[in-house]
Amino acid sequence: MYEDVDFKVITDQRGSLVALEQGVEIPFDMKRVYYIYGADGADGADGADGAERRGFHAHRKLRQLMVCVSGSCKVLLDDGREKAVAVLDSPCKGIMVNSMTWREMYDFSEGCVLMVIADDVYRESDYIRDYQLFLGELKK
Repeated sequence: MYEDVDFKVITDQRGSLVALEQGVEIPFDMKRVYYIYGADGADGADGADGAERRGFHAHRKLRQLMVCVSGSCKVLLDDGREKAVAVLDSPCKGIMVNSMTWREMYDFSEGCVLMVIADDVYRESDYIRDYQLFLGELKK
């Protein structure tokens, strides 16, 4: 379903740095990077206090590395057999999310920036946006 990933942090009196390198911290070829922000409702979006929920889908093949580079959020992960909640609250920790894992991101803190690194470009055909269809595909 997913695994926790700890990143190496280089710190001195000037601050901290985390480097993410393909083949080192990222075990796949990076094809797409995107980030979600403003989901806490602070930018005028509906909801307040981190009430916005995002995701509500699974990917047939895509794998992703998720990290909150600022703030925090929770990710509900579901592989059809069990559900887990991962808390992303540090820029030096992330989660590797496998294919065929339903995900919902929520409880975004004010100023949260969730960065996602994917092993492929956007392909609508890879998305499963209906939970019942997701469960049906798992049974195949």
